[in-house]
Amino acid sequence: MRLPDKLKKLLGSPLIQVAARLILGGIFIYASLDKIAQPMQFTRAIESYKLLPVSLLTLPALILPWVELFAGICLVSGVCVRSAALLLTALLFLFILALGLSALRGLKISCGCFSTTIGDSENIYVLIARDLLILIPGWVILFFGRESKDS
Repeated sequence: MRLPDKLKKLLGSPLIQVAARLILGGIFIYASLDKIAQPMQFTRAIESYKLLPVSLLTLPALILPWVELFAGICLVSGVCVRSAALLLTALLFLFILALGLSALRGLKISCGCFSTTIGDSENIYVLIARDLLILIPGWVILFFGRESKDS
């Protein structure tokens, strides 16, 4: 399916590109803060997915929030925009995959996405739908942004 030229032009417009950068970057900056402040609780959230052995949980729990923060700051500040959008979009695909695997296995998880507070389990399908919506600004940046801006 080919998008009409007017829609391509609109999605590539500076206003839409800045909005996409601010939305995606802001979401990931916000998502990183509680994880950075509380790495042990985030480790427990990662553990609930039952995808990694306990011995391998600490490294992603310590690194992932800083990657989210750095890439989010890059997007908000307009530095390395395409690279940051690609990284965050790839992370979203991994999160969606992890949630999907958890759903298939019937796990009740607290995702640890925006808070490390382990509380009631969340509806995995709602989380997947939310992450799919968060992909939209990344796709707008990657598919309709100007490559010359990424320097």
